[in-house]
Amino acid sequence: MAMDNDFAADVGGLNLAVRLLVDALAASDDAPPVPASGTLPLPTLLPETGRGGEATLRDLVDLALRGATNLGHPGFLAHMDPPTPWVTWAAALWAASRNQNLLHPETSPVARPLEDLVIRWLAPAFGMDGGHMVPGSSVATLTGLWAARELRGVTEVVCSERAHLSVRKAAHILGLTYRAVPADADHRLDRDKVGDLSRAALVLSAGTVAAGAIDPLTNWSLAAWRHVDAAWGGPLRLSESFAHRLDGIELADSVSVSAHKWLFQPKESALILFRDTPTAHNALSFGGGHLAAPNVGVLGSHGSAALPLVATLLAWGRKGVEERINHCMHISVELAERVSKEPELELFRQPTTGVVLWRRRGSDAATTRRRLTKAFVSLTEFQGERWLRSVAANPMADPNRVVDAVLEIAG
Repeated sequence: MAMDNDFAADVGGLNLAVRLLVDALAASDDAPPVPASGTLPLPTLLPETGRGGEATLRDLVDLALRGATNLGHPGFLAHMDPPTPWVTWAAALWAASRNQNLLHPETSPVARPLEDLVIRWLAPAFGMDGGHMVPGSSVATLTGLWAARELRGVTEVVCSERAHLSVRKAAHILGLTYRAVPADADHRLDRDKVGDLSRAALVLSAGTVAAGAIDPLTNWSLAAWRHVDAAWGGPLRLSESFAHRLDGIELADSVSVSAHKWLFQPKESALILFRDTPTAHNALSFGGGHLAAPNVGVLGSHGSAALPLVATLLAWGRKGVEERINHCMHISVELAERVSKEPELELFRQPTTGVVLWRRRGSDAATTRRRLTKAFVSLTEFQGERWLRSVAANPMADPNRVVDAVLEIAG
């Protein structure tokens, strides 16, 4: 069957898609931030006959839009997942419509230079000279440790016990010994417990998942390789007010940053950055008869994730990113201050990178979270005790609304 390009149908379908999205955005924010889960109202077997594009969009709108968690809800103060700006939606749509493959220069004559450009924009903030984009910081960390093995002959990976699980995964994939070092009471790697690093890739966290802690980033010259997992806290380097909290990151050999966290990008957008990119990329390059340029890193075919990021940085500029990050940091401070003033509530520590751990005294945090209906927080556990975890990734979050919701239902 011929697949003709029906321009009128394309335009009609796109208009419908935009109209349905606008309608969903106009819905009241009084709905619970996390919808109830249930069975999908879709066929259990692949349909023999398709319904067509427009009918399918109408079928899926409640699931894909109204049924999704509203990360921009004022009561959503839970995870390291931000709402995305509209300019990324448009750029992601454009990228999908052209389906560029960065594996081949001829299938990405603009997409490849765009990725190079956005790396050049961001790498200097971390003291790095380049790198490339990957779908997430798990792949970024794997890539950095792969370079460490190839260039420095490391035999083990050393990190804090509070490091992200992707570090352990990467060590396993690469055939490297994994050694977790105890963390102190503030969730930071305990420098006195590190031991010999002469054959080790040391992974330091700049914003741990559980509490947003930053490991000591300086005085690690004896490590064979230094990688900083800045998946969460990395964008603080774009804020003049908070960049100093990551001082020492410029001493790393490699840095991973998730753009789909505090750079407000759609999922599967991250950076692996190197202090000596030509050497690192050369160690991670493969060629083949069908390739016009070497394939660098873990990925083969991949799309233009850089386009939404370029669009965002052009639209906002560094100052626009800074304003949003500073605002999110203010939300976390406001939440911590409110918790500290409430006799019924307990604060774990003052936030360092916008992550607040707190709970109601004498109550189980999991029970509190389960009973929340007007707000949403996540959970974490430390030394056998559970805490509510609030991450300031949503610039629209209202910390007082979240605290009030907890005080209303927990007893």
